[in-house]
Amino acid sequence: MANVIQQDFTRWESFDKSARTAAHSDVGVIELMPIANNKKYAFKYVNGHPSNTSIGLPTVMAFGAYSYVATGYPLLLSELTLTTAFRTAATSAMVAKALCRPESKIMGLIGCGAQSEFQSIAFHCLIGIKELRIFDIDYEAMLKLEKNLQAFPAIKVIKAESIDECVCGADIVTTVTADKNWATILEPHMVEPGMHINGVGGDCPGKTELHIDVLRSSKIFVEYEPQTRVEGDIQQLPENHPVHPLWKVLTGQNKDRDNDDQITVFDSVGFALEDYSALRYVYEKFQEFNIGEDISLVPTLNDPKDLFQLINNNNV
Repeated sequence: MANVIQQDFTRWESFDKSARTAAHSDVGVIELMPIANNKKYAFKYVNGHPSNTSIGLPTVMAFGAYSYVATGYPLLLSELTLTTAFRTAATSAMVAKALCRPESKIMGLIGCGAQSEFQSIAFHCLIGIKELRIFDIDYEAMLKLEKNLQAFPAIKVIKAESIDECVCGADIVTTVTADKNWATILEPHMVEPGMHINGVGGDCPGKTELHIDVLRSSKIFVEYEPQTRVEGDIQQLPENHPVHPLWKVLTGQNKDRDNDDQITVFDSVGFALEDYSALRYVYEKFQEFNIGEDISLVPTLNDPKDLFQLINNNNV
């Protein structure tokens, strides 16, 4: 999936892009994320409600569709709750591969919720992370992550007692917390030269994870700048503070890190192109393995101009 996402990012200019629309409330957000090129259209419906777990619901739930632009005919209707976890982790690792120092082996992971296993496995498999230091204010969440990663014995998991202990000496730091508030989870004294920071949890207005001075001292990379300016950690910065488009790095138009001591930040908010790529990947796999099922989403008409034929006239 990371390869598919990277392919589509290198075709960035061929897509009709817009920031997602969002309905915010005091307890969460519901978003619609559309994107298209001249052949295919995709959208994702997704929510983010951190208090959902107290009533037995996931924090994030999502579904999406993939269709032909030429006719509007839908090809795929898919769950995206699990798939979003895969595409987020795949994107994080894809970006880190482009930005982190090649010898990176240690990652500090702050936040051990639903996304944490996917981030851990992606960075192990695609980057080569060997040691994972984890921290969460919920100790049970750390135990859950440690247990689930037992299937990957090559990852050395260390439960830290504080954020400072979690990130000290780390090559990569991933922040993936859920609370919707102005937070400074990663502070300047915790950041070391050459560190790559993967900021995942700050993804809507009023929700941050990185101290503003961490941002000021870093080279910042973003997906779609108009969206990230509103939703990402860079919402704390002035509009004229420089950021660097990810797609230009992936196409070789712009440089990644300038030197080994530079601090890099991926201000990840999640962009519709990643969901387009995920849906494209899923659709291709459905075709390859002949899985999925046909559903009566679009009616079959003898005369495509006569929709009324679907009505039983005896019951009108």
